[in-house]
Parts: sequence; structure tokens; C-alpha cells
Amino acid sequence: MSELSTKDLILGYDDAVIIDGLTVRIPAGQITALIGPNGCGKSTLLRGLARLLKPRHGVVYLDGTAINTLPTKEVARQLGILPQSPVAPEGLTVRELVAQGRYPHQRWFQQWSREDEEMTQRALRITNMSALAERPVDALSGGQRQRAWIAMTLAQNTDTLLLDEPTTFLDMAHQLEVLHLLYELNRQEARTIVMVLHDLNHAARYADHIIAMADGRVVSHGPPRDVVTPAMLRDVFGVAADIMIDPRTGVPFCVPYGLHPASADGQREPAAGDATRAAPLRYAERAA
Repeated sequence: MSELSTKDLILGYDDAVIIDGLTVRIPAGQITALIGPNGCGKSTLLRGLARLLKPRHGVVYLDGTAINTLPTKEVARQLGILPQSPVAPEGLTVRELVAQGRYPHQRWFQQWSREDEEMTQRALRITNMSALAERPVDALSGGQRQRAWIAMTLAQNTDTLLLDEPTTFLDMAHQLEVLHLLYELNRQEARTIVMVLHDLNHAARYADHIIAMADGRVVSHGPPRDVVTPAMLRDVFGVAADIMIDPRTGVPFCVPYGLHPASADGQREPAAGDATRAAPLRYAERAA
């Protein structure tokens, strides 16, 4: 079971530093959700963990070994990465896309093996894509397309999956479908899953571990009950909210009411006559 961690990691693009001196550990065998406002460094961190972005300083460790010292195919046999809004070549079928996941396991003297075929069929079956295997990827619905890409990462047969906003542009039903699939993969096969999510309630429901980020640093991390708090929502998102416990799942969920009066954009505090808005805001301030 692969374990990822970083030490004093600095990542950036051109002259901009996005992640500055970050030390963090990803729990093996669990689902970790990276949350935070746009531009806080979530996707940048994910790219650094996947060795798609070279550190300016610091180290990413894979099972205790600096990831930059490992051969590319070795990394690909341990880490599967699904970037945000991937695009398949025109006309490529679902089966052909999923088969691409077997590339790290192939040898120059044996381009396709029985194991490659078995893992491809298994990935199609797990994601319920077998019936659509011969359909072009660009002819699929949004949810089906996302399942096809997840199937490709599953065909790699890696211990760890890194996903950048896997529910983006999907409707509610397809979001739940994708998240439930990832949840089942973790529970049934103990795969380590790291995903960037924008929906805090989805993160709290499906993740075992949450890393809340702001300005390229970790503000809070741990189980959802410890991380999803009014104080975190205020400090990370500048939002006032009530936090309740879902009676079905036992995990926290947030009900936002507006921008926190202390947020940087100077949003006004509700007036005394705004009864429906003022009471929740004052509650959130007390809870924070």
C-alpha cells in the first residue's frame, strides 16, 4: 500500500509560488479530500504529488523514497492520476481508452498480455462500462465519460488514485455516482484515494481525511468532524455557516448563510432587521 508525503515542498509556475514550504502526509488506504478556495493550491499540490510538476524545493516521498529518483514507469505503476477535464483523441472507444492504462505494465517484447486484457475487462466491469466498451468516448454523457476515465486509471492497477475535481460539470446524480464508485473502490480494495473537491458536504461524507488549504498552506487537516467547523469556514472561505450532523451518516454538513463579516472583501454584516439572516450569522460567530 503506497504512502505519499511531502517535506518543505515549494511548487509554482513561472515567477509565482503557489505552494510554499508544505509538509503533509497522505494516509495510506484512506480517502483524502483536498478542499479550499479557488487558487489556493489544491490542484498544484495534486500535480506535485503525481510528479507532473517539478518542485522548486523540498521533496515528495512515495513509500519513503524521493519520487523524483524513481523511474517514470515505476511511478505510473504505483500512482494513477486523473487530471481535471481530460480529453480523449477523437474517435477513441471506451475500450481503447481504458487499455491505455496498461501502458506502464507493458514491455518492449510483449506489447499486450493476458493480464492486460484481464485488467482492462475488470476495470470496465467495476465501473459498469462493459456495455459501452465499443462506443466512442466523445459520444458519452458526462457521467459515463468520467467513469470511462476512472476505468482507465483502474486498469493501471495502482494502489493510489489522484483525482482533480472528478465531479466537475456533472449533475447531482452523476456526482453521487462517481463519488460512490470511488468510495466502494476504497472500501473493497483499500486503495488510497486523493481527490480535489469543491463541495464541502461531499468531502465530509465520502472522505476519511480532509486537508483544508488556503494560500498554499494547510490550515486544518484530520477527520471531517475535526476539520469541518465554523472557524475553518470563516478562516479558509470567509463564509459564515452552521455546522450540523447528518442523522443518516453521522458526518458534519454545512449550511452557509453568507460571507463572514470579517472576510477580506468587506461584505457588510446583516442589519438588525434582517432577522432571517442575522441569527444564523451570530450563531456561527459564537460557534467559531
